Amino acid sequence: MPVCGQRLNVELLDDYLVWLRNERQKSPATLRAYSADLRSFARWLAEANHTVAQVSRLQLRRYMVELEEQGLKATSVQRKLASIRGMFGWLQQEGHIDKDPAKLIKGPKAEKRVPRFLTSPEVDQLLAQPFDDSPQGRRDRAILETLYSTGCRVSECATMDLHAIDLDEGIVRVIGKGSKERLAMLGSQALESIRAWLPARKELLRRAKRYDDGSLWLNRHGKQLSARWIFATVVNRAKRAELQVRLTPHGLRHSFATHLLDRGADLRTVQELLGHARLVTTEIYTHVSIGRLRDVYDQAHPHGRSHDEQES
Repeated sequence: MPVCGQRLNVELLDDYLVWLRNERQKSPATLRAYSADLRSFARWLAEANHTVAQVSRLQLRRYMVELEEQGLKATSVQRKLASIRGMFGWLQQEGHIDKDPAKLIKGPKAEKRVPRFLTSPEVDQLLAQPFDDSPQGRRDRAILETLYSTGCRVSECATMDLHAIDLDEGIVRVIGKGSKERLAMLGSQALESIRAWLPARKELLRRAKRYDDGSLWLNRHGKQLSARWIFATVVNRAKRAELQVRLTPHGLRHSFATHLLDRGADLRTVQELLGHARLVTTEIYTHVSIGRLRDVYDQAHPHGRSHDEQES
């Protein structure tokens, strides 16, 4: 039976977040974002003196407008709406409400952002910088090479295990969003740098006198390297290489996709390698291939520019 007079209280929110963690296997970062969004929404409801069953579509639209008036970007409002929409779907599923007021709500249209990426010479500049022969130096090189070679997310890189890597085949099993597993490719330079890191990793464990838990990337204490540390490593190494752009692990992921498409890889293959659930997510990278498309068109179309040049 619907709980018509129930407030969106802490207990109800916690039940939903537990469900997201256990049933939907959302990441800790996603859970933190959902928790912050929904607690803000719960405060707004409390101030308006509404129960979850009393919320209407009009009130939700009003909440979206207020968020925009506060100066939030369209992408932030969309994320908050996604949190709210998911929660109301769960409330209806669990019998707390009869109708889902958020089902048909649409958020503001976000501006399509072109991903920031490195050019091939900039990638060469990043990876050609000197790395010392210490365990940390070998590890840093291997991390940068792996991020660029696989196009994986920083969280996926941080959780890589030794048993998931096949150095002979040049592949690594990656655990992506929603605990979905996929295969990522390791190029020759990534394989070389990982092979150089493994003996240093073993020595690092010996010095730290720690049990080997199988994590690929370790800090100086022999513990698994965090995603935050990998993020900082990429930022710092980009500065050392004197790149003119601020680089993050996601920037290397963008560069990976951009360079594949620019050299003729098809969109479906790149989608698979990136671990995107929807092709539309991958399509944002097609902006970089306009030059290649122009060349293909000019060569293939009877009225292309190359044909005109040949005839003139």
